[in-house]
Amino acid sequence: MRITIVGAGAMGSLFGGMLSRVADVCLLDPWTEHVATIQRKGLRVGEASGEWRVKPRATTDQSEVGPTDLAIILVKSHRTEWACETARDFLKPDGLALTLQNGLGNRAVIARILGEQRAWQGTTSQGAMLLGPGRIWHAGKGPTHMECRPEIESRIQEIRNLFRHAGVDTHISSDLNSLLWGKLVINAGINAVTALLRVKNSVLSDLDGPRALMEQAVDEAARVANAKGIVLPYENPQQRVREVAVATGENRSSMLADVLRGSPTEVDVINGAIVREARQLGIPTPMNEALVAMVKAVEDSYTLRIS
Repeated sequence: MRITIVGAGAMGSLFGGMLSRVADVCLLDPWTEHVATIQRKGLRVGEASGEWRVKPRATTDQSEVGPTDLAIILVKSHRTEWACETARDFLKPDGLALTLQNGLGNRAVIARILGEQRAWQGTTSQGAMLLGPGRIWHAGKGPTHMECRPEIESRIQEIRNLFRHAGVDTHISSDLNSLLWGKLVINAGINAVTALLRVKNSVLSDLDGPRALMEQAVDEAARVANAKGIVLPYENPQQRVREVAVATGENRSSMLADVLRGSPTEVDVINGAIVREARQLGIPTPMNEALVAMVKAVEDSYTLRIS
């Protein structure tokens, strides 16, 4: 099976590295230095048990990718449209485009550009941090879930088995919406707050002030999910977000990493998604609205920072 990872940041590199041990994988990313380092030296993946290295194909040029059976979309959400337009050049007519991105709305973009029959969605609890060109840290292991598609069940089973063979704990879910919202609720509490305070996840569980912000954002998000009839995959959202903050205590959230780089964040598809869904239901979400506004203000003022 030929797999192309569109977006070789931390998560794209992690999945590309793991899958390259069992499949023909190409990493496609515009970051020239990162790609060049992988081409020369391979990809270095550090984790608690030690470091390992693989050498998947990597390129900045989509014309070098070749016909692809599975495109895994792992760009930031504001680049999803670009990723799909790019994948259209190499994805086979019967190929699948799988999003494992944060937030809501990415699958709809894939379906609009590549067609509903090729759009596929999943969610993952894997965690990774980018350390530099050609280097990532595997920050946390967790299950990956993919949506059930009965019309292509045999292909999905093949891909799931391939992921498992690569060491990715993978499952097919008949209720992916519950898992997507379960992750969204947690991300709504952790990502924006860590980005604004510029702190690691552990601070949100250790200090009263940050913990209060996190828990209020989570409470609002959980109320929206409940109003939509979504059963979250945990009973107590407040307890769960505290557990995640502790378990990932040394991690820098993806939104914090974006802010530190001066890059656009995914606040629109995380806290912004909560706000949009809430407005349709007439539910107030003042904390999530404030977090969106503050993260947007940080983005607007990147070039005016006082160091």
